[in-house]
Amino acid sequence: MKKVLVPLAPGFEEIEAVTVIDILRRAGVEVTVAGTVPGEIEGRNEIKVTPDALLDDVATRRFDMIVLPGGSAGTEQLKKDPRVKQILLELAAQGGYITAICAAPTVLSAVGLLQGKKVTSHPSVQGDLSETNYSEDRVVVDGRIVTSRSPGTALEFAMKLVEILEGRSKMEEVNRGVLARL
Repeated sequence: MKKVLVPLAPGFEEIEAVTVIDILRRAGVEVTVAGTVPGEIEGRNEIKVTPDALLDDVATRRFDMIVLPGGSAGTEQLKKDPRVKQILLELAAQGGYITAICAAPTVLSAVGLLQGKKVTSHPSVQGDLSETNYSEDRVVVDGRIVTSRSPGTALEFAMKLVEILEGRSKMEEVNRGVLARL
């Protein structure tokens, strides 16, 4: 079973986090939602989510993929967190998938993972990604880096992650239940 880590920091974008978690779990992927702080994590729209674990408790586990949700405040918290940086660098070195949506590609940039890569993001942070080959596509895959633009692209992003981890047929099976336009 594929294993995915979704770290949540206060101010995360709820649609981006919950959509990805839901779709991946529908596909049978083991998703661990890890809070950067204890207890419930409040998103940018004051929706509270209870993580499965604390980031400290899962930081040394092996994952196939990490998914960073956006949300300006949450992204800034992830960017400042040394545990997130360490997990990203270790996963990249192990050949895992590094994924981010909305403002969260700036976390990958700050860690040095996007130099020369084709990426996308929310237009508001495009200027922070000057070292990349920037695209306005809704979901962009460059090797093991996957990025997407906004809450409005979260379902497409999640389906692409299922396709990458479990194959096109599993993505189509999940979509028969949710009827997304892909």
